Amino acid sequence: MTLPAHFIPPLENGDCLTRLEFEQRYEAMPQVKKAELVEGIVYMASPLRFESHGKPHSAMMTWLGTYWAATPGTLLGDNTTVRFDKDNEHQPDAVLFLPSTIGGKVIITEDDYLQGAPELIVEIAASTASYDFHIKRRVYERQGVQEYIVWRVYDQQIDWFQLQPAGYVKISPNESGLISSQVFPGLVLAVSALLAGKYAQVLAELQQGLQSPEHQNFVKQLQEKAGNKSNYSHLK
Repeated sequence: MTLPAHFIPPLENGDCLTRLEFEQRYEAMPQVKKAELVEGIVYMASPLRFESHGKPHSAMMTWLGTYWAATPGTLLGDNTTVRFDKDNEHQPDAVLFLPSTIGGKVIITEDDYLQGAPELIVEIAASTASYDFHIKRRVYERQGVQEYIVWRVYDQQIDWFQLQPAGYVKISPNESGLISSQVFPGLVLAVSALLAGKYAQVLAELQQGLQSPEHQNFVKQLQEKAGNKSNYSHLK
């Protein structure tokens, strides 16, 4: 069989590609909704089930979206491509970050992708066997992602990793069952309530965090960095 000169091979699970090759093949396959390049290897998502992915993903986005709405200056992405280096172009389930204009590490490229390390990444994973829990965690640690949350749905566990000088450290809930972000003041997660499907309680605990002095001070800091107080007038 003779192939046309412009023929671009399709993406396949397990392909070893450069980031440029990966992007060329991904863009040539608009029917593919999610593919990632992790340490130079192509990973393509299987069809996503509701209980094991769609519902927990929605719960996480609702939690993060509530924080984002109350914290002008932060940016939130859902399944957004993030370019890290020549071997890693990921599409995390969620990213919460600060733009480089106010001190964050992420820039939005001319072709509308993210480049750099978001402050917080969330992935919905099946179990500890998932590459989210192993390979991607090592990449995020190396790239300087400050906080990484993995919801292992089948294991009924949520792992929250915070970056320390020696690497990621797993954070346990306090006696009230809460974990608080060290990067985004006021971002509080009621872990047990989330796992139990008590989403109203999750949002109620988050609201307490949003009303804290720490969150109010954080918003003021973002306001000062942005230098545009008019965007924050609705918070007065």
